[in-house]
Amino acid sequence: MELYGKILNMAMPVFFVLVLLEKAYGWFAFKHPFKALDTLSSMSAGFTNVVKDVMGLSIAIISYDFLVKHFAIYEIKSSLGVYAIAFIALDFSSYWIHRISHKINFFWNKHAIHHSSEEFNLACALRQSISSFVNLFTFFLIPAALFGVPVNVIAIVAPIHLFAQFWYHTVYIKNMGFLEHILVTPAHHRVHHAINPEYMDKNLAAIFIVWDKIFGTFQEELASAPPVFGITRPVSTWNPIKINFQHLWLLMQDAWRANSWQDKFSIWFKPTGWRPADVEAKYPVAKIEDVYHFEKYAPLVSDKLVAWSWFQFTFTFGLIVYLFSNISVIGMPNMFLYGVFLFASVYAYTELMDCNPNAFLFEVLKSGFGLGLIFHFGSWFGISAVFTYLIAVYLVASVVIVAFFVRENSVSLA
Repeated sequence: MELYGKILNMAMPVFFVLVLLEKAYGWFAFKHPFKALDTLSSMSAGFTNVVKDVMGLSIAIISYDFLVKHFAIYEIKSSLGVYAIAFIALDFSSYWIHRISHKINFFWNKHAIHHSSEEFNLACALRQSISSFVNLFTFFLIPAALFGVPVNVIAIVAPIHLFAQFWYHTVYIKNMGFLEHILVTPAHHRVHHAINPEYMDKNLAAIFIVWDKIFGTFQEELASAPPVFGITRPVSTWNPIKINFQHLWLLMQDAWRANSWQDKFSIWFKPTGWRPADVEAKYPVAKIEDVYHFEKYAPLVSDKLVAWSWFQFTFTFGLIVYLFSNISVIGMPNMFLYGVFLFASVYAYTELMDCNPNAFLFEVLKSGFGLGLIFHFGSWFGISAVFTYLIAVYLVASVVIVAFFVRENSVSLA
């Protein structure tokens, strides 16, 4: 947990710099607009994901350690070969987990956020889930367990495997020659993120595109069908916490409203997007029918609000770095209180980005909770008196500033 936090403290600034460099390249080379709120939403989703992971808010029904103990034919000693086997086994596992996430209603909820951006860029790679608290799919690592790949090797290789999927979320790298036959490339992954009918549920591999070619889910990017990105039921929000649970909430509502008991139970395991006919007729959900003609989510906001959102994002980032650097000092259960505050922060400032009039209430709750933590502990989780004072000033000032923006938004809509 502590080690992973330190790794993330090194990795996160690199990812954010690369996101901004890609945006700058798009502007200067092609005059592509910098869609700041979409970028902030994506990176904020990354915040919630890493905080959840570092706090260990998930469990595995079957642990990898259990698989090694009960399925290993023999044990491979640590060597370069064992890391290669672990990497390939993880990639094989990722393909099938990914495929199931696309094909079954219940499991789509944990993956929908990654596809929710209507842009395709390095930032959207950071849209990772917080909605999965139980890992049901460790058994896909049986191939690694059969070879006796040690647990510590999987723990080292897993973050590398995840980080290696970042680079290909871009529209600026075209055909990569012979690598197109071996690795997942930006062209392959553009197909995967597209909602064009010919591209849906294709190119599910994480690193090696050969899995798609073996199991029949490969699709080339076609010049005749420019990829259009997003999901067919638009999320219409910048709030990553809402996005994480939108599909699950719809499933719960549909299961409750369905007349048939069979539908109430089977909806969870039906193909992604399936709804009972009676519910679909009575409670229609907006869906993109023509992928080339729809209005992307883009609420009108002032430049001042965009600047304030960047400030909120940056301040939250600083607080996350402090948490990850001091996990052992902060300890449990205090780190969970810290995590709740960070989630509340992301929720509050992304609600303001959505121009939600309730953003003021969420800001009051967040700031009140933060001031309560300072009062209770006498400092901000052991930080110096000067920084505790600055955090307290920020919490009070943010309530006033958000009140101004909410009022400004309400006046402009009147």
